[in-house]
Amino acid sequence: MATIDLSDLAALLPARGPLLGLDLGSKTIGVAISDINRQIASPLQGLPRAKTFGKTVAPLIALIEKERPAALVIGLPLNMDGSEGPSAQSARAFARNIGALNPLPIVLWDERLSTAAVTRTLLEADASRRRRAEVVDKMAAAYILQGALDRLRILTRS
Repeated sequence: MATIDLSDLAALLPARGPLLGLDLGSKTIGVAISDINRQIASPLQGLPRAKTFGKTVAPLIALIEKERPAALVIGLPLNMDGSEGPSAQSARAFARNIGALNPLPIVLWDERLSTAAVTRTLLEADASRRRRAEVVDKMAAAYILQGALDRLRILTRS
């Protein structure tokens, strides 16, 4: 399915069912999932990026089949001025390619400063460099997904 706007997603969603959030890191894809009522996003896991899209996406497709989300929310790394650079173009290409492999609606969600916010939180919690490296992508995915969930709640009340 093609990517859609979050406001359009609200009309397509069933009353209940989780959403899956993705943070497309250069080495790892962070994955987060919401509860079935779509209130809280939780870090789920990190999936390693492989050299080819097929090898990268195979475990993600298996995870989608296991978790059965109602939609995907993929972080869109915009520049601070809102423009799109190579990373945003890569995220759009990833969304198009994963959309060709599954029927789920896909939303691209602005992820500016998500990794910085998560890293700051981990530093404040005195997490070691190694621990931060292990969890930052899946926590960033949860941060991205929570932002989309919060906005979705506002849209559905309107």
